[in-house]
Amino acid sequence: MEWIKVNIDKLFNFGVEVFKKLGVPEDDAKIVMDVLIASDRRGISSHGVARMRRYVNGIKSGIMKPVAKIEILKETPNTILASGGDGLGQVVGYKVMEMVIKKALDNNVCVGVVRNSNHYGIAGYYAMMALKHDLIGVSLTNSAPLMVPTYGKDAVLGTNPLALAFPAGKEKPIVLDMATSTVPRGKLEVYNRLSKPLPITWATDETGRPTQDAARVLANLLERKGGGLLPLGGADEETGGHKGYGLSFVIDILTGVLSGGAFGPNTYKKKGEPPNICHMFAAMRIDAFMPVEEFKARLDEYINILRNCPKADGATRIYVAGEKEAEKEELHKDFVEIDPKVYEDLKSISEELSVPMEF
Repeated sequence: MEWIKVNIDKLFNFGVEVFKKLGVPEDDAKIVMDVLIASDRRGISSHGVARMRRYVNGIKSGIMKPVAKIEILKETPNTILASGGDGLGQVVGYKVMEMVIKKALDNNVCVGVVRNSNHYGIAGYYAMMALKHDLIGVSLTNSAPLMVPTYGKDAVLGTNPLALAFPAGKEKPIVLDMATSTVPRGKLEVYNRLSKPLPITWATDETGRPTQDAARVLANLLERKGGGLLPLGGADEETGGHKGYGLSFVIDILTGVLSGGAFGPNTYKKKGEPPNICHMFAAMRIDAFMPVEEFKARLDEYINILRNCPKADGATRIYVAGEKEAEKEELHKDFVEIDPKVYEDLKSISEELSVPMEF
């Protein structure tokens, strides 16, 4: 299968017009498309424009509000508690992270938690917002119940990703952006679109047994019939599955429990109702601990220690977190690659909403 190259500017403009047609303010529509295209540029196709259908349907059904009415429920110089008003997660995430960054610049550190939001795309986008200010950025979110706990049969945990971003000097920033499941649901969707069998360590069927059938897992998750994604580390304690399970659990504590929002199986609880997804954002000033340039030089030193570590037999390179994605981003300055099924889906959105697709 050949992926289709699409001009970024044309894709961006198309998406903005789509969301405007659905009642999303233009500036907010630009935020959503920037997050989606950033994902595709970084090679994370599971969270790129392939997600547009999900948001179009979400707005049409009413579970996502086209205008994100963000409400600050409580704040201190170093904390924010906000409601996203069931708005698009990208808009909520961007605007709350902006508030967090401003408070961190003024007061060294800030943590913001959000309830009543929606799927916000890649966690790394919001953590990376801190980099331009020479801050360390953190982004966490809970999600739909897609993952089984270690030794459990039913999906009651989210894939609950975390992202941390650290500015470097001569080297590229370190950006760790990962799900706490072996893979996110979006990766299963990619395999399903490509009719590829899943690796046996990714998911279980409704009986709790490992399966390679992506369509079956996705259908079971949709209907909550049992089974789901496996935690980072796999099905057993012997392979470290309890660590991924534990990470997912504590991220849900910091997002869903701490914000007063939904957690675990309570997200996406009733069909047709807002999912009450919750996030946590944080930013901290490096110069509250040491001069920024000293930190960057020390991080560069560490990156090169890792990069120059003796390599295993047959290995040619050692990567650090975010390096592969940054290199893909450099390659995709003018275009992104999308698979034909996503392209066809964009065409159907174009026809539904009478928005010309000029790419």
